[in-house]
Amino acid sequence: MKVFKFGGASVKDADGVKNLASVVKRYDSEKLIIVVSAMGKTTNALERLTQAFFYKKENPETVLNEIREYHLNIMNGLFTNSDHPVYDDVHNTLVELEWAIEDEPTHSYDCEYDQIVSVGEIISTKIVAAYLQECGFSCAWKDVRDYLKTDNTYREGKVDWDLTGKRITTDLLPVFSSTDIVITQGFIGVTSENFTTTLGREGSDYTAAIFAFCTNADSLTIWKDVTGVLNADPKWFDDTRLIPQMTYQDAIELTYYGATVIHPKTIKPLQNKNIPLLVRSFINPDQEGTRIHNVQTPLPVPCFIFKINQVLISISPRDFSFIVEENISSIFSLFSRHRVKVNTMQNSAISLSICVDDDPLKLPELLKDLQKQYRVLYNDQLELVTIRYYDQATIDRVTTGKNILLEVKSRYTAQLVMKNA
Repeated sequence: MKVFKFGGASVKDADGVKNLASVVKRYDSEKLIIVVSAMGKTTNALERLTQAFFYKKENPETVLNEIREYHLNIMNGLFTNSDHPVYDDVHNTLVELEWAIEDEPTHSYDCEYDQIVSVGEIISTKIVAAYLQECGFSCAWKDVRDYLKTDNTYREGKVDWDLTGKRITTDLLPVFSSTDIVITQGFIGVTSENFTTTLGREGSDYTAAIFAFCTNADSLTIWKDVTGVLNADPKWFDDTRLIPQMTYQDAIELTYYGATVIHPKTIKPLQNKNIPLLVRSFINPDQEGTRIHNVQTPLPVPCFIFKINQVLISISPRDFSFIVEENISSIFSLFSRHRVKVNTMQNSAISLSICVDDDPLKLPELLKDLQKQYRVLYNDQLELVTIRYYDQATIDRVTTGKNILLEVKSRYTAQLVMKNA
């Protein structure tokens, strides 16, 4: 058993879906679970639709029509028969979405978000499964919500591992007695009340890791539009280098600090069962890519992670008292309540500095609550650079023409919050 994950870039158009089929053809003797994301930028479009529905920012029907036309064009490029059942299948899914946005919202924004945005994965997998069947593959479409169970933390669903494992073992694995390939969705799960949840943006990697863990898969392969894990994002660095292999620890550190090639939660379930993670190119599938596994070899080159749109918050007690455990506890309870992730931090005697993403939906309310108890200052439009296995030369490389507002160093990692000089 192998688990594959194909992201939105791999199925952004009809040629992408055809290429997916050619990659899968290389493994025609294998049993495969294939996790597929929403096509192209569909998740972004569905986020627009959610905001149009909830906040009345634009006409929801206009956005929905764009989504409908986009998927229709892809299907027209894949199926010569306009009467193929997949057209009705996708149409009916979109009609259900259309009905859902006709009335006023009845749940929280996060709940409504998950019900709407999850439709992207449902549609993409129906199209991919239908095309693979058309090409003669032994393939079955399955709704991931029949297996992946979560709590009701919308937009960040926490997996019920025991129930999910039981459902996959008892309900999914027997399917392979009559088929070679299962196509299912990434990113989404379901609550005990049958409400759809999502696992966080880019959560399809995590979904694939959950399936790999629960099926004791031989490996998980994430198919990307890059050759593997590089030591920096090519849009920031010209001379990036491929990392042929890395430890689970280095992988989880890089994803925690913001490396976007893998979702941060992906590594833990794989490491727990010693399942290797392969990051390979769907454009050049002959290339080896990167292997993440139980090896003790350190990274051969420094790795750079860039995060923009950062905010540096400085928090001080109003009475000039020390920042101590009691203050830190209350501060972090507020961060937890507002679900704002800390990217890096540093404390002094009377101040705590915390760098976070500039999230317009979460940050203003967090700042408002912090200001009730503390003196709060902040700088926005900053960037955060994290260097794994740094030295002074690597720091100098990224700080030219910058003012450093915060610098945090450990034995192997340096983080710098900066703005243009």
